[in-house]
Amino acid sequence: MIVEFPDEEKETRNVPIEDIGIVVLENQQITITQGLLAALVNNNTAVISCDAKHMPEGLMLPMAKHTEFTEKFYAQLESSQPLRKNLWQQTVVAKIRNQAAMLDGLGVEVENMLYWASQVKSGDPDNYEGRAAAYYWAEIFDQFPSFRRHRHGEPPNNLLNYGYAILRGIIARSLVGSGLFTGLGIHHRNKYNQYCLADDIMEPFRPYVDQIVLSIVSKEAEIEELTTAHKAELLSIATVDIKIDDEYSPLLVGAQRTTASLRKCFEGITRKLSYPEL
Repeated sequence: MIVEFPDEEKETRNVPIEDIGIVVLENQQITITQGLLAALVNNNTAVISCDAKHMPEGLMLPMAKHTEFTEKFYAQLESSQPLRKNLWQQTVVAKIRNQAAMLDGLGVEVENMLYWASQVKSGDPDNYEGRAAAYYWAEIFDQFPSFRRHRHGEPPNNLLNYGYAILRGIIARSLVGSGLFTGLGIHHRNKYNQYCLADDIMEPFRPYVDQIVLSIVSKEAEIEELTTAHKAELLSIATVDIKIDDEYSPLLVGAQRTTASLRKCFEGITRKLSYPEL
């Protein structure tokens, strides 16, 4: 990938396609060639486009990157409801435990969250995910007493939105690489959402974004809008070290391990999802 700038003082940059996992097209004046887009898609690179407010809006991925996509897709399509409910149970448990680990690191009492995690049943019919989320968001940003987690809410919601959009792209990229269809979720179901499965699988990974956002807000008294420095820090989510089954790897690599385990669950090889532990 060759990056050229209109400002002659800025040096042209060259980056090997094979080294690129994510490309964020933020500025509305960027021009990109079809040849580059094709090369990025062929490399299973997540290409994220931004709107006029510089917020991630669109995601481009390969239609079918895995060589055995059709076989994997049918295994996913034909998966039983009990299996999907069991996978969602594992997902919720992993998410709550990672949220608890975040709060514990801040000195917040988490015995209730660990109890909720132990009580999650198949499909989470008692909505322990919601209970944990309510407690989590009420405690995590204590320097913002009036904070409410909402997509269109006050800062630092803007930081969270940006970070989650990048994370969603990473997870969707990994799902495609594992031969899975992103539109067919295990819990999320929305006919207008092409990334239901990504929205499912990213849940236990969200606290890693929260960790970066917490680091940003701890250094700044007020945050009105996203800056280039904020975005650069949030983009580092791809290289954050995570632990899965006592092994450490960058999140971009670890996400692939998680989606590969999901594929094996659909194929009947295992029933355990490999999620990270914060």
